[in-house]
Amino acid sequence: MNAQTNQNTTIASVATVGRLLLAAIFLLSGISKLSAPAGTIGYTASAGLPFPEVAYAGAVFIEVVLAAALIVGFQTRLVAAAIAAFSVVTAFGFHFNLADQNQFIHFFKNIAIAGGLLQIVAFGGGALSVDAFRARKAG
Repeated sequence: MNAQTNQNTTIASVATVGRLLLAAIFLLSGISKLSAPAGTIGYTASAGLPFPEVAYAGAVFIEVVLAAALIVGFQTRLVAAAIAAFSVVTAFGFHFNLADQNQFIHFFKNIAIAGGLLQIVAFGGGALSVDAFRARKAG
């Protein structure tokens, strides 16, 4: 292997680990929501958001289905953009009491995660993704 091949392998591996780490928080949260739907719906209603049942279903879809798509790198840019938007919306919808230090931390955690996801939007899923596999197969 030459230096360029080693560098490409490293970049591909880092991109894959990055996708996995970003997706993990959503996947775990989505699984948690599936195990306690009433609590999640109640929390959404207590935050004053409309249609808490619909919000619950949307959150589970994003956190389970889209996180899984991000892990494997399927439609990576689109998926990362959707999860980034979800992160910003949840920051403002659930963590906007910035006078509360816990809420302040969660707000900016969500914003930082959105920033990491926007890096995926910009650069794609990397060489070890379904998207890259499909592109190599197509041409």
